[in-house]
Amino acid sequence: MQQDHRQILESLYQAALDRVAGAAAVRHQLERDGLQGDVALIAIGKAASSMTHGALDVLGEQLTAGLVITKHAHLSERCRLDERLTCLQSSHPIPDETTLRAGDSLLDFIAAQPRDRQLLVLVSGGASSLVDVLPSGYGLDELSALNQWLLSRHLDIGRMNAIRRGISCIKGGRLASYLQGRRTRLLLISDVPGDEPWVIGSGLLVPPGPAAPLPDDLPDWVHAMISAAPPLPAEDDPAFATIRRTIVASNSQARAAVVRKAEQLGLPVVAHDALLEGDALEAAERIAHAVLHGPVGIQVWGGEPTVALPDKPGRGGRAQALALRAAMIFEGGHDVWLLAAGTDGTDGPGEDAGAIVDNMTCQRGRQAGLDPDDCLDAADSGTFLDASGDLLRTGPTGTNVMDVVISLKVSL
Repeated sequence: MQQDHRQILESLYQAALDRVAGAAAVRHQLERDGLQGDVALIAIGKAASSMTHGALDVLGEQLTAGLVITKHAHLSERCRLDERLTCLQSSHPIPDETTLRAGDSLLDFIAAQPRDRQLLVLVSGGASSLVDVLPSGYGLDELSALNQWLLSRHLDIGRMNAIRRGISCIKGGRLASYLQGRRTRLLLISDVPGDEPWVIGSGLLVPPGPAAPLPDDLPDWVHAMISAAPPLPAEDDPAFATIRRTIVASNSQARAAVVRKAEQLGLPVVAHDALLEGDALEAAERIAHAVLHGPVGIQVWGGEPTVALPDKPGRGGRAQALALRAAMIFEGGHDVWLLAAGTDGTDGPGEDAGAIVDNMTCQRGRQAGLDPDDCLDAADSGTFLDASGDLLRTGPTGTNVMDVVISLKVSL
């Protein structure tokens, strides 16, 4: 029976992924748009391959050239084999030399396109790490140090991107100046709270919008990088006049798909509109208590909490940390199950999307000689959940709309 409960949660998670799949989202939007003439494509992000598939399905021979920049192991065979496409695999979540090479390639690709050729730009989560151009005099050492510093803090995506765009020559809307008036269709998959377009991928082609305040402990060397970068463009900068943008997939759509699937299965469902933010372990405690004291059936949350990483983190990310902390609270309690997973199929170090835990998870892990508190302290929740048999692995999903958390309670 337990396997049936896990299968229910997996089917709800899959319904969420299907609703926000990059290929379908782009295909549906382009069928409505009806782009005219030759088109050059730029796709950047974890879902770049999938989004490119949607463009290929609709544009056919209209597509004359393309640049696809995605995370290592996320490049599809279809993209790799299309001779019109230049495909680059870059680093995420910590930039490396491929990030800066991708930035150079991006600017070269734009410059090579005829001024009358329309651009189709597809952006999804991960773009901030996958591509960048730094001010003169700065390079990989500074970029890597900055992102390591960011990942060690409890910073929400808004603050992280405010810093990332601050030191960049292309983020915060600065890339728009390189288009030189080319007609541009921008399609976005949102992986940020509020679906703010200037936050998605650090806003490559979007007016910068209100910036989140910089942390008080921002190092002096980061302030120096920010001072060296070009100024942010104004909201009414003419560079944005020829860019038309649409968000084609979001976390709210994923959660709505979970609700519809649960209703189809005849399960009562409660959807939580407030997005998960802040510390993942604190979020886990709120969620676990809501499940234990809540009604029978399904509950669903979305968002992207954070975890503070030690110098040498172990296996697993925020979703697995949340799942393990919830399992500790579930231990010895009611018959409950909880799925916590990234919609992009990855969650921190390792190749797992997240986990499905229950009230026996901690017992199974302890039988393997592990302690859940020790694993959480070491940011090594994935090792514990591997031992307990609770990890969820999907491979790249072709989308990225933050995380979903789905609970199932079968009795009071």
